[in-house]
Amino acid sequence: METAAAYAEFAEVQAVNGGSPTYQDWARGVAADPETCALLDALPEPKRQPNLLFAAARLAGAPSGGWAGVGPWLLTAWPEVEREMRARATQTNEPRRCSTLLPTLAAIDGPIALIEVGASAGLCLYPDRYSYEYTSADGTRTRLDPADGPSDVLLPCAIEGPVPTRMPDIVWRAGLDLNPLDVRDPADVAWLEALVWPEHTDRVETLRAAVRVVAADPPDLVTGDLRVGLADLVADAPAEATVVVQNSAALYYLTPADLETFVATMDRLRRERGVVWLSNEGWTVLPDVAARLPDGLSPQFILARDGEPVALTDPHGRSVRLL
Repeated sequence: METAAAYAEFAEVQAVNGGSPTYQDWARGVAADPETCALLDALPEPKRQPNLLFAAARLAGAPSGGWAGVGPWLLTAWPEVEREMRARATQTNEPRRCSTLLPTLAAIDGPIALIEVGASAGLCLYPDRYSYEYTSADGTRTRLDPADGPSDVLLPCAIEGPVPTRMPDIVWRAGLDLNPLDVRDPADVAWLEALVWPEHTDRVETLRAAVRVVAADPPDLVTGDLRVGLADLVADAPAEATVVVQNSAALYYLTPADLETFVATMDRLRRERGVVWLSNEGWTVLPDVAARLPDGLSPQFILARDGEPVALTDPHGRSVRLL
């Protein structure tokens, strides 16, 4: 897809599903600006995506407000923005997604060895360290806390279906990422914050609280490609534990060939090691999963266990509808 068309499409997506009005305006501005599109076209295709450009611009000091002010600034500041875009990747680490994963994860018999591919800074590897407040369709609120008491991180989530009553028994955790981020590094934390859309100030506060929790006991994050590094991590997991491999908004960035390789790897690990696979991805990412949905559903994200849909989820963890 041409750059201008990609940004125009991104702008339309921002108009629905709780998107960012600021990014909608910026994306429309880029789509109508041949000079900015030409700068983006000089980058490798994976580096042209809107979330990466806008986060890098904000990290480099972009002015707040509309494209009328940001556009001229971007042309002047392009060398610095380009450096950030080339050096970084979109690694949004949304801890609120734990609230949509928890009902399914808690139903798996423990002890659990939890592995996340595309782990970023590992904030979603700690679902048992956060507190949750689930609001059912009738307005009933149910709170769930870690075994050692309430967490500084409270994740609100609207839920349709059974509310979880226990935490998962996680005894080992590790993550895999091409470029893991360190919650103890201020520069990495600044990048995580820049990836949160401008209007979502509540998500920034949750992110900061989760960073503090994880920094007290940092995870084992391995630098590697999920296509080839996952089997080694699974082999390192305790033999007595059920290995759960999770991914959330990570597979979208794979090429079709790489995605096919990853799915084949998961099938093999399920057969040989009894691995449980939880995928939480946009509905277009895994077509075989989407094809198993009941008719008439219009999902944003699909949570699947071993390829079978088990829930529809909000991309930022605001709601879960169990199937």
